[in-house]
Amino acid sequence: MKKKKNSFRDKLWKIVGVGVCIFTILMIVSDVLEVGERLRRTSQYLEYGFYVLSAILFYVLLLNPIRIILFSPSFSVVTVLDEDNERNLKTYKRIVKTLESNNEIDEDTKKRLANCETSGELRDELSVVFNTTIKKEINRIIMNNAKTVMISTAISQNGKFDMYAVLTCNVKMIKDIVVKCGFRPSYPKLGKLSLNVITTALVAEGLEGLNFNDIFPQSTTNALANIPFIKPIAASIVDGISNALLTIRIGVITRKYLFTEGEFDKSKIRVEAIKESLKMIPNVVKEVINFFPSKISNLFVKKEESESQ
Repeated sequence: MKKKKNSFRDKLWKIVGVGVCIFTILMIVSDVLEVGERLRRTSQYLEYGFYVLSAILFYVLLLNPIRIILFSPSFSVVTVLDEDNERNLKTYKRIVKTLESNNEIDEDTKKRLANCETSGELRDELSVVFNTTIKKEINRIIMNNAKTVMISTAISQNGKFDMYAVLTCNVKMIKDIVVKCGFRPSYPKLGKLSLNVITTALVAEGLEGLNFNDIFPQSTTNALANIPFIKPIAASIVDGISNALLTIRIGVITRKYLFTEGEFDKSKIRVEAIKESLKMIPNVVKEVINFFPSKISNLFVKKEESESQ
């Protein structure tokens, strides 16, 4: 009975994933056609050029990363449910080759993996590798993509751009994690991730225009006001921090989907993902603040001064 329930739930999440993809495509097509109609008033060739450019960007930023994710092998690092069969052994060896080609493992680790004769031995050895070396690399990928999201959405003053920036960065992040590991989450888990990604992207669009003073306590805003260049761009930075935090959460969930067995506690994963996100976000904010040069900050200052006059 439980097996049938799990099977139905897995099928449901697969349908959700397909539905999210269809919804995203329709949303993108609608926005592209809307912009194309505006460009048509200027030039018909400009409209066609925009359609071609949009198609190229759609393939590079979304379709190709999704293709890479879907065609990667599925594998759960610490699962104890898999049987020691030839099919699993081939999958594990494929993952080992991926790690070797990406130079992710040292010579000693290669030798230990080469000495594994059964799929169970190889699975256990891979579990050690992923929970040490690979985990650090995945966290680095998450941090880098979170910084990209924060910078792009903090600078942007357009909610629609924020939405697509978050969408493409999150898809790229999941693709990078999959490439780094050499395998992907199961299709039901990908369905859950797709729902997380599109929800985060839609939230990013709605964050535009939030008031920094309404979100953080007065003591926090007063402290940030004393930091050079922060006060003029505080309202934009809050958007970036929020989007970066959500991006980190998705990255952590992706990693946990890959590093946990078939049966897992969903609520526990969500709580742990939030905790890890809150631990990682200060470093992201610190690095992003150091990234902003004084010239960019001065642009915001001039804008603020001109509006006050």
